[in-house]
Amino acid sequence: MSTSLSGIIPPLVTPFTADGEIDEAAFRAQVRFMLQKGVHGVCVGGSTGEGHTLSTEELTRLVAISCEEVDGAVPVVAGIIVNSTRDAIAKAKAMAHLPVAALQVTPVHYVFKPDEDATLAHFRTLAGETQVPIVIYNVVPWNYLSPSLLVRIMKEIDSVIGVKQSAGDLKLMADLLNEQVPGKLVFTAVDALLYPSFALGAHGTIAANPAAVPGVTVALWNAVQAGDHPRALEIHRSLLTFWNTINGDNLPGCVKHSLSRQGCEVGVPRQPMPAATEAQKARIDAALREVLRYEASPTTAAAE
Repeated sequence: MSTSLSGIIPPLVTPFTADGEIDEAAFRAQVRFMLQKGVHGVCVGGSTGEGHTLSTEELTRLVAISCEEVDGAVPVVAGIIVNSTRDAIAKAKAMAHLPVAALQVTPVHYVFKPDEDATLAHFRTLAGETQVPIVIYNVVPWNYLSPSLLVRIMKEIDSVIGVKQSAGDLKLMADLLNEQVPGKLVFTAVDALLYPSFALGAHGTIAANPAAVPGVTVALWNAVQAGDHPRALEIHRSLLTFWNTINGDNLPGCVKHSLSRQGCEVGVPRQPMPAATEAQKARIDAALREVLRYEASPTTAAAE
């Protein structure tokens, strides 16, 4: 089983039917689509996967399917988006029998913001109840953890192996990378700035762009790792134009449309999230045609 986390790890979307049920066949096909594009791992139950809408049973089933489909070829990361330590533990324990490489766990996301000691205690308690490594998913706008707090948590809790840094502030990403906590990982979810994130030393990405155009983000990763920065900058410019067409309050719906245009049918969002509008679809389609020119070939991706 592959457990090494690095490179392009798309957060899978969750295919829903019109009545809000999970389409398992479509989900399996999506995992196979991602593997064909040369990704280095998959993440289940993230924000792009509408993980906040999934029951414990649904999340566990999707993680199990992912583990079956990848069959050890790449690591599987399981997302936990909940509002209490108790619920985080319950989800982690429900997946304890599965070969998961890491848990991607948010700070709590409701109105009330715990102080730093309470946040540290949240992750410490969770770590004490699971054997699975933890990646902090730093995404909640009103509970956004500072680089200093993230470093403190990583230093004090051995099984917190890294951070997925979201939002658009590349300075905070750079500060976090500059700390260079030994043995810890920093993943970027700064979708607009994946290229500079990679160039600064991010260990990979778990973000919406990889979910929407996995082959293109693999090509970007490969270019940076090879030191081909002119090529990487060219891909970045096209990828940024594409990102600007899918970025919005219905981001998962826009990612689903992008995948459908590549022959990967993944259903509709779960209510109340709307699907991509006709105007969004038109903008996405135009940008998608351009950005897919940079897609890594399956042969090249598989060699990385």
